[in-house]
Amino acid sequence: MPRIAIVAGEISGDQLGAGLIRAVHARRPDVEFAGIAGPAMRLAGCDVWVPSEELAIMGLVEVVRHLPRLRRILRSLEQRLRAAPPDLYIGIDAPDFNLRVERRLRGTGLRTVHYVSPSVWAWRPGRVRVLREACDHVLCLLPFEADFLHGHGVPATFVGHPLADELPADPDRTLARQALGLPATGPVVAILPGSRAGELERLGPVFAATAAWLRARVPGLTVVVPMATPALRVRFAGLWSPAATGGVPLHILDGQAQAAMAAADVVLLASGTATLEAMLINRPMVVAYRFAPFTYGLLKALRLVRVEHFALPNLLAGERLVPELLQSAVTPAALGNEVLRWLEAPEDRARLRQRFDALGTALRRQASERAAEVVLGMLPASYNR
Repeated sequence: MPRIAIVAGEISGDQLGAGLIRAVHARRPDVEFAGIAGPAMRLAGCDVWVPSEELAIMGLVEVVRHLPRLRRILRSLEQRLRAAPPDLYIGIDAPDFNLRVERRLRGTGLRTVHYVSPSVWAWRPGRVRVLREACDHVLCLLPFEADFLHGHGVPATFVGHPLADELPADPDRTLARQALGLPATGPVVAILPGSRAGELERLGPVFAATAAWLRARVPGLTVVVPMATPALRVRFAGLWSPAATGGVPLHILDGQAQAAMAAADVVLLASGTATLEAMLINRPMVVAYRFAPFTYGLLKALRLVRVEHFALPNLLAGERLVPELLQSAVTPAALGNEVLRWLEAPEDRARLRQRFDALGTALRRQASERAAEVVLGMLPASYNR
């Protein structure tokens, strides 16, 4: 019976892992999965050793602060894998953790797959060497990633993006508002300040102030805020207040981020996978991000960032389709003006929809099924007879 160890970090990795597990089981129900996983992977049939949120850490400084716990998880995982070596190891995202494990395992002769290419084309390009040493194969979500890795001697396959397969393009806004109990008419802005505690703390207050800025200029504005987890909702309640948002009607949701985007006229959000969701749902957006100050200073000083854009729609297009603001540029007035510009420019929104449609089509490849084909082909030959 084939055994696959699988390690996913945070919510997006959990969803990718769940889709892969289901696609593998559709072809080979006898394959066993176990490792670090979230609730979606558990439901798909993965035996969970450690919850995936334990790896949901971003930023150089943040990782250093959590190093003792991460090392304990790493030691425990490696002990399990040495005691009962699997037939294949799949690391989903979480590159600082997974690539370390993959390199060690591959050194012992175990085959390894890394699902979601690290952004080596954007920053810390030295990690290409690590990928080459650690991975037998890399599964890429974005088309330009596989070409980049091939050029550096790393076996890779562009499988497409599962979100593109799952999300309907341009869902009905009226139905989405009805489902969420939002006003049928009037402007709605969805605000997504991130799925990590650090993101919420750095962006939550300025997003709240942006809501107040918009409230003073947009009559009848409604703001909907989906929270990724109950723990983040508690943190959110401590950061936001009626005074901070200028009395704007605020609808806080548990999850339902995609529904909130579908209901919105414009989305204000933290950079990350959610920007891809907003693009696939075909909603104009304003993208912001703030690193911890020391992390950002280090990135600049060491010149580790090598791309002009950081929002996924802009990276895919190779140009600035949507506004993106970074670090000190993230202010209520700057964000508010960009949101207002989308609300007041129907012609620009129509042009953006056409571009988003084309980008979404390029990503719709039945990603989980393609990834499953690669994974099954990498199992020992005895299982594929």
